Amino acid sequence: MNKINVHRMPSPILCQSQIQAQPPNQSFLEHLHHTTQPEKLKISKHANDRLQERGIQMTDAEWARISEKVDEAKRKGIRESLVLTDQAVLIVSAKNSTVITAMNRMEAKDQLFTNIDGTIVFS
Repeated sequence: MNKINVHRMPSPILCQSQIQAQPPNQSFLEHLHHTTQPEKLKISKHANDRLQERGIQMTDAEWARISEKVDEAKRKGIRESLVLTDQAVLIVSAKNSTVITAMNRMEAKDQLFTNIDGTIVFS
């Protein structure tokens, strides 16, 4: 019969700098609320240039709705999303919460979109 030697390793001693504490005035509910808020949607330089070139303007309310839906898509495992609005078509990285490119609806006619694993449609 083989003998197995078991050696107990001493537990590491944590110094104060290794322990990450919550900010003293942040309650659990505040922390939970912060982590469940949708990540703010970023617009890449390329997408911003396309929005300006093509005269596509969106209100803050529209961006907020898009951001909420992209966050929902991210929670469902979507990585790259096609977002269709009344006036624009956006390719959005849900994974990074970033608008990658934009075009107006007429430009998107007869286009083929690849590497998309989700679609968000606004009417």
